[in-house]
Amino acid sequence: MSTETPRTLTEDGVEARLSELLGQERFTPPAPFAAQAEITDPELRARAAADPVAYWEEQARQLRWSQEWTTALNEDDAPFYRWFEGGRINVSDNCLDRHVEAGRGDRVAYHWHGEEGETRDVTYAELLDQTARFAGALRQLGVQQGDVVGIYLPMIPEVVVAMLACTRIGAVHNVVFGGFSAGSVAERMEVSGAKVLVTADGSRRKGKTTAVKPEVDRTMGQLDGLEKIVVVRHAGLDDTPMTDGRDVFFDEVVAAAEPVDPEPLDAEAPMFILYSSGSTAKPKGIQHTTGGYLTGVTTTLRQVFDLQDDDVYWCSADVGWITGHSYIVYGPLANGVTSVMYEGAPDYPHQGIWWELIAKRGVTKFYTAPTAIRAAMKWGVEHVAPHDLSSLKLLGSVGEPINPKAWLWYWHVVGGERCPVVDTWWQTETGAMMITTLPGVDDAKPGSAGTPLPGIDVQVLDAETGERVTEGEGLLAIPRPWPSMLRTLYQDPDRYVSTYWSRFGETTYFVGDSARIDADGYIWVIGRVDDVINVSGHRLSTAEVESAIVAHPHVAEAAVVAKADDLTGQAIVAYVTLNGDTEGSDRIEAEVNQHIADRIGKLARPKRIVWTSDLPKTRSGKIMRRLLRDIAEERDLGDVTTLADPSVVTTLQDRWGAGA
Repeated sequence: MSTETPRTLTEDGVEARLSELLGQERFTPPAPFAAQAEITDPELRARAAADPVAYWEEQARQLRWSQEWTTALNEDDAPFYRWFEGGRINVSDNCLDRHVEAGRGDRVAYHWHGEEGETRDVTYAELLDQTARFAGALRQLGVQQGDVVGIYLPMIPEVVVAMLACTRIGAVHNVVFGGFSAGSVAERMEVSGAKVLVTADGSRRKGKTTAVKPEVDRTMGQLDGLEKIVVVRHAGLDDTPMTDGRDVFFDEVVAAAEPVDPEPLDAEAPMFILYSSGSTAKPKGIQHTTGGYLTGVTTTLRQVFDLQDDDVYWCSADVGWITGHSYIVYGPLANGVTSVMYEGAPDYPHQGIWWELIAKRGVTKFYTAPTAIRAAMKWGVEHVAPHDLSSLKLLGSVGEPINPKAWLWYWHVVGGERCPVVDTWWQTETGAMMITTLPGVDDAKPGSAGTPLPGIDVQVLDAETGERVTEGEGLLAIPRPWPSMLRTLYQDPDRYVSTYWSRFGETTYFVGDSARIDADGYIWVIGRVDDVINVSGHRLSTAEVESAIVAHPHVAEAAVVAKADDLTGQAIVAYVTLNGDTEGSDRIEAEVNQHIADRIGKLARPKRIVWTSDLPKTRSGKIMRRLLRDIAEERDLGDVTTLADPSVVTTLQDRWGAGA
C-alpha cells in the first residue's frame, strides 16, 4: 500500500497541462515500467504472425488440461471454427483448484466493497469451497451438463460463485446485467430455455434498496422451462416472497450440498451465452466455448496488464457485460490475481469513492470506461487530489473509443504521468482484447486503440472492394480465426453467418465498426456502422428501444438515433409521432420513459424526445435515420429531394433548435 503524499491538483493547473499535452502525438512507455514489463520483445507480434496457431497452442499450454487437444484449429466447417479439438479442460479448475493446490489458497481473490461501506475479503480457498458446494447444489436442483442457468445478481461475490459453479459441471450460464428490467431478463430466460435462475432478494443503488424477487416473480413466474429460482439474501429484506417447491435460498442450498469435483469438458463445450443487442429488436445470444475462450482472456489480461504476482487489479465494469465476464471473473482468476470488486456507482457515497478505494487497497492496475473518465473530469480534480494513487502502475480503457483529452486527463491526473494507458478494443463477440498497445513495448497515441495483439489479425478493408487498406479509412474486419471468438449465435446459426460472415466472405469476420489506419499501423476506431447505440459502453439496439416506445398506447411511430455525448460517448435521441390529435407533453414523455425502463432498463431512456407529426421517409416508406442523426448533430443535411416530403426535415430542424 502506498504512502506517498498526494499531489497538489487544481483545475487551472490541470487545464494548463492538458493544453500542453494535446499537441503530443506519442507517449513512450515510462522507462521504469518498461524495464520490468513481462513483454519487452518488439518482435513478438511478428513471431506470432509467422505461425499464429502454434502461438496460441503455446499460450493454451499455460493452462491445466486433463487431456491435450488433437487438432489445434479445425477450419473444415468455416465459419464454425473449432479450437483445441479433442482437448478436455475445466474453467473452474483453472480459476480455483490449481491455485489452491499450489499453496495459494490464502490469497485474496476479491476485496469486495459494498456501497454502504461493508467489506468482505474472499480468498481462493473460500471461493473454491463455495463454488464446489453450489455446483453440487445445482446438480441437486436437476441441472445437467448443457443446461442453461440464468444469473441476475448485483455486483457481489455470489455472482462469481454462480458463474464458476456452472463451469464446474458444464452448465451454460446466461448472465444478465443487473441494471436491466426484470422484463428484459424474462425474455432472455425464455429464449435461452433457462432451467434455473439465480437472483437476489433485492439490489442497492445509491442508497436505495429495490426489491428484486417480486419483479422476478411477476415477469418470470409463468415461464414453462424455468424450474427453480435460487435467491441470494443480499439486501436483507425480510418479506421476500418464496414459492414452495420452486424457490430456495442460496445460503441454505450451499450449506446442505456436498462439494463436487470439476468435470473435464470438451474444449468446444458451450460455456456461456451473453445476449447483446443487434440491429433488430431480437437480442443476439453470443455463444462462447470453454478452451479457446479461457486461453484468450487469460493470455490477453496477463500481457496487456503486465500482471505481476503482487498486483492488486480492479476492473470497474459490471459482471453482466462481457468486460465483467472476461476481466473481472475469468481472466483475473485464471491468472491467480487479487481483484477489487465494488458494488456501487462511481459517485456514491461520494464522487471520490473510486480513488479512495484505489488508495485503500493499493490498486496497481485499473481498468475502466471512457464514460467514467469523462464523468470524473466533469466532477473535478478536487475529488482525486486528496487520495494517494501512487500504487497505480498501469491504467486501462474499454467500452468505446476514448477521446484524446479524456486520455490525457486519465494519464496526467489519475496516473501521475508515470502509468502507461492501454486503450483496448474488443467486443462481446471477440471474447477478449484484440487491439491495444503492449505497455512495455509500444508507444501510445491518445485516441487510437493501437495495433492488433500477438496472434490476432485485424485489418481495415475498403468498404467497396474488400481490399486491405494500409493507410486511410474503411471497415474493420478480422480475416483469421482466434481462440476466444464466438462460435455461433445461440440456436440461430443462420443469423450468425449473415451477421458476421457475409460482408467479406465466410472466412472474414465483419466487425461492424468503421476505422482508419495510420502510416504506423495504428488503428483508430470511428464507430458502429449498424443501428446500435453505445451508451456508456452498453450496446443498445435502436430497434429494441423503438419497440419499447411504440408500445405506449399514444405512440404511432418512433425512430431512435445516436448523438455524440461528452459524458456517455453516445446518447439516445428519439423522434416520436403520436396518435391522432395527441400532443407531446411532460406527462407522456415520462410515461414513454417508464415504458422503456420497464422493458429494457433505465440506461435505454432517451436523452431527448422530439415530438413530430411525421418522420423523414423515402418514397418507398423507409425512414432516413441518417437525416435524423444529422439533425441531432446539427450538421448540414445535404440533398433531401429523394424524400417523400422534404418539408419534414425543415420542421424537425426548427423543433430541434427550439428545444421542442
